[in-house]
Amino acid sequence: GQIALAVTSLFWAAAAVLQFVVLRWAQERLGLPLAQAALLQIAVALGMAGGAVAAARWVPLRRALTMLPVGIGMGLLVLAMSWVGSVWLAAVLLTAVGAMAGLFVIPMNALLQHRGQQLMHSGQSIAVQNFNESLASLVLLAVYGALVFAHVPLGAVIVAFGLLVAGAMLLVVRRNTTVAARRNAGATLAIPAAKGV
Repeated sequence: GQIALAVTSLFWAAAAVLQFVVLRWAQERLGLPLAQAALLQIAVALGMAGGAVAAARWVPLRRALTMLPVGIGMGLLVLAMSWVGSVWLAAVLLTAVGAMAGLFVIPMNALLQHRGQQLMHSGQSIAVQNFNESLASLVLLAVYGALVFAHVPLGAVIVAFGLLVAGAMLLVVRRNTTVAARRNAGATLAIPAAKGV
């Protein structure tokens, strides 16, 4: 439950910042006016819809945590934005980012709601989820605003953002692996003890 809450909070915070980054990137790197730059966000939305459909079809709840490495890939794809200068390539890249986002966040949300209902009633779990996601979004948006105010170059912002997402997800994957290993070890030790009784 804690892992799902952490990664969904990070995801929605990253999504909030990514909207502004994409608009600025499209204008500065691709030379698009704001109206056309906003259309690139459609590519993200279409990809996310496709990823969500794929997740609903092929990722059962029991395998939700196996989607954690997809979050690392999402961060690395964002990092690749620094080297893209073509509108069509940008559309493909953003569609891929959206697809990975949908494939990642739908199982995490499902797991979070499932665990939340086991620990508290659904209203409380949704309130906790929304609070954490809103707080994470405010923090990341404040950091992005500070970088813009400090006139940090766009390329550096994109690299830092991509590394933050990929790095945070890598830490989550490692923590999940450690927790799973301890749980399995505990279960293995409990079986002989039960037989001895």
